[in-house]
Amino acid sequence: MVQAVINIDENTNRVLNIVKAKFGLKDKSQAINIVVNEYERSALEPELRPDYKIKLAKIVTGKHLSREEFEKEVA
Repeated sequence: MVQAVINIDENTNRVLNIVKAKFGLKDKSQAINIVVNEYERSALEPELRPDYKIKLAKIVTGKHLSREEFEKEVA
């Protein structure tokens, strides 16, 4: 676990207090973790998320058809 001393403005402090109260958390560090996890889930590029790597591995190892094979199956 990493410990850090941070400076936040009043609005950020209010938001963290709201998140802390909404989820019944003990301290603001837990609220920060929830906010960061939500940001990671919604805003980061999919290729940066660990679950995307698993999905990509399934796609790569899956069955693939060449163009000729595809045309034969479709026609």
